[in-house]
Amino acid sequence: MSLRSLRTALRDRWPLFAVLALQIVLAYLLTNTAFEDEALYLYAGHRELDLLLHHTPTYDTYASYFSGAPFLYPVLAALVDSALGLEGARALSLLFMVGATALVWMTARRLYGRRAAVVAAALFGVSAPTLFMSRLATYDAMCVFLLALALWLVVRLARANPAWVLLAAPVLVLAAATKYASALYLPTVVAAAVLTVPASGLSWRRAALRGGLLTAATAGLAWAALTGWPSLRQGLEQTTVNRAAGAEPLSGILRLSAVWGGWIAVLALVGVLATARTASRPVPGTLLAGALTVTATFATLYQAHLGTSVSLHKHIGFGLLFAAPVAGLGLSWAARAGTVRAVPGFALGVCVLLALYANHAVTPMYGGWPDSTGEVAALRPLVGPGQDQRYLVEENEIPRYYLASRTEPYEWLTTYYFQYKSLTGLPAYQAAIQDGYFDLVVLDYGPTAALDRELKAALKADPAGYRLVASVPGRTSYGTQTYDIWQRL
Repeated sequence: MSLRSLRTALRDRWPLFAVLALQIVLAYLLTNTAFEDEALYLYAGHRELDLLLHHTPTYDTYASYFSGAPFLYPVLAALVDSALGLEGARALSLLFMVGATALVWMTARRLYGRRAAVVAAALFGVSAPTLFMSRLATYDAMCVFLLALALWLVVRLARANPAWVLLAAPVLVLAAATKYASALYLPTVVAAAVLTVPASGLSWRRAALRGGLLTAATAGLAWAALTGWPSLRQGLEQTTVNRAAGAEPLSGILRLSAVWGGWIAVLALVGVLATARTASRPVPGTLLAGALTVTATFATLYQAHLGTSVSLHKHIGFGLLFAAPVAGLGLSWAARAGTVRAVPGFALGVCVLLALYANHAVTPMYGGWPDSTGEVAALRPLVGPGQDQRYLVEENEIPRYYLASRTEPYEWLTTYYFQYKSLTGLPAYQAAIQDGYFDLVVLDYGPTAALDRELKAALKADPAGYRLVASVPGRTSYGTQTYDIWQRL
């Protein structure tokens, strides 16, 4: 590429670079210690690596309850964590999400032009779910990137030989293996593979062939993966297919969906209208825009069916990935200003306001879990090499991750389930406390608060057995959570 061509390319893409820079800055405004899921996946990745390299047992069956293949993202993130720590693993997520924003730009530009691409990248890149996933070392960022890549491939190759669509199949299967719930979005990519063909002026027969090829290849690769790794089926069924239902009200799920993705969904509806009025081939174009837009509701509908809002603030971002190009068209069309190569002032102003809104929404959510600095510092001198060490901690993923070099995985126990001398539940914990079975007990009165209070009473009832050595505060955006650390005498 000549210097002149490089200058032209940079000048053409400067709005994208500005959006990516803003995305990075807003993401790095979010700070906190490791989230429970981050600690779990990174720790599991290290255990999987030790199994692979040194045949060291994992002492766990991660595939049975993980919502994605434990040998994919967790291992990749653990490799980065080994070299750069938690911030490195989070930077990997940011890299994936920045890549997803760039792919949204490329997809929107090919479908709707440069103005729509600028707005689409801005809407997606600074949305609350995108910023949150950009600073979270979990499956989600990698999965969103892979879905964005698959969507771009089917759009980019719309006029190519139909066989080229097969390139998207392994990407889709890898996305679904990375996070099983992303299979919900595979039909949208297939629909895009079909509808982009007639929208480009080619025949519906060619479109049907393309969709059939992609469907068959994706299904075949998915079957091969499940056959080759049968242990994944249990995790898929437990975390996704037969996931336990909750009882949260629909109003709360709808409210959270509106806060975290409502604006983009509304603008995408405007984009569908714009397509119907302005597209050279309105029928396939409107169907395509409608398919991309309705995908923004998938996470809400699925979690409303389950009756839970757990992780909804992240899952909303999966649908926004598909709706953002149409929303970019909708806002740029509604603005009706500027030249073909300029960003309309009105659209730019809306994007800036939404960026501020997203930052306001995501900051308290990212600070919603306790700062574990004090807890880990208090526990560090109390744990260490030894035989038959046992640490009962309600949410043990956090200290287990930070203190991995000083402890073994089988030493950590939890208040979610415990069996002792043929007993389970509260009687098992009470008997173990009476026998001095635990070296340390850490209570934080979180999800198992009722049990924690019973355990506290049991610990206080035998002052000769355990003593309270520290009550450590953990700050959150909603208040302070206290870690009570009891040590066996």
